[in-house]
This record gives sequence, structure tokens and C-alpha cells, in this order.
Amino acid sequence: MHKSFISTGALFLALALALPANAATITYSTTLKGANEVPSNASLASGTAMFTLTGDSLSVLESYSGLSAPATGAHIHCCSSASSSAMVAVPFSGFPTTTSGTYSHTFDLTSSAIYTSGFLALEGGTAAGAEAALIAGFNSGLAYANIHDSSFPAGEIRGTISPTPEPGGFVLLGTGMIGILQAVRRKVRA
Repeated sequence: MHKSFISTGALFLALALALPANAATITYSTTLKGANEVPSNASLASGTAMFTLTGDSLSVLESYSGLSAPATGAHIHCCSSASSSAMVAVPFSGFPTTTSGTYSHTFDLTSSAIYTSGFLALEGGTAAGAEAALIAGFNSGLAYANIHDSSFPAGEIRGTISPTPEPGGFVLLGTGMIGILQAVRRKVRA
């Protein structure tokens, strides 16, 4: 019984060590392409976006190239499945009006000013409600980013925002599991 308790304790310790070092920071990413738009299109443009959530701050880093015309807008939409469209939740103010480029901005999710009035109203009229819905959308794959231009006013490229796995957690979990297996092997041989 005592040996079983130690093995179980070692397993829980290994799992605890596999948690992210800073649980307050979560990263999300997406790949933007015309095939992801609803309805899909044959655009050859592409892009990637990385979203870093730290506390109430959301940092966005988006790169894109090959748009058919200069961008007229870009934003985060929330909350719907990948096969449907959702309202704009967070517009990317100051997005470059170019066919290729990058965009970097940090949003204060506690500020009502960053959300569209429609999204804010839908989520109870408060920044707290909008923030909770947006984060829930990110975590459940119900939010997406896209870029619009005059050739594709409804959106030229789009990508569903998904949590990005932390490789360090997998390494720690694997290391912990190896340690547990070695301990069990030693006990069996003894």
C-alpha cells in the first residue's frame, strides 16, 4: 500500500510539473487563408496570427501577404463555429492599408472602447462580459481573425483562433513519466 501511494504521489508531482510555468499567459494562433472564409474563396493570400493573453492584456501579432487589394479592415470575430460567420468583436485599429505587412497591438480587455458596440451589448453591456465571452471563444475555437479588402469586402482570408500547446509542458510530462517508469522497473527487479 505504501509503495502504491508513493507511485501515485510521483505521478501527481510529474503532472503538476507539466503545467505551464506561468499559467497567467496563454498563447493562441491561427493561419489565415481564403479557404477558411464563409463562403470560401480562391484567394492566394495568406497570413498568420499569434495572440498572447496575459491577465487582461491581449497582444496581437499578425503577418499577411498577397491580398488582392489593400486591406480595408481586420478584426477578431466571436463567437461562432468555423462554418458560420460571427459579429466583429475587436476591430484592429490602425491596421495597415497594404497588400502585405504586419500588425502588432496590445489590447486592454477591461476597456469597453476596444469592443464593437454590438458585441458589447450582446455580452451584457460590460467589458467584463465581453472579455469573458471573447476568452471563452478563443478557448473553444469559436473565434476567428480575418482581413477584408475591396476585392473581398466580406473577408479575403480568415483563420480560427486556437490555443497553442506549450512544448515545455510536454517535455516535463515526458520526463516525469520516464522517471516514474524507471522507479517502477527498479521495484519490479528488486
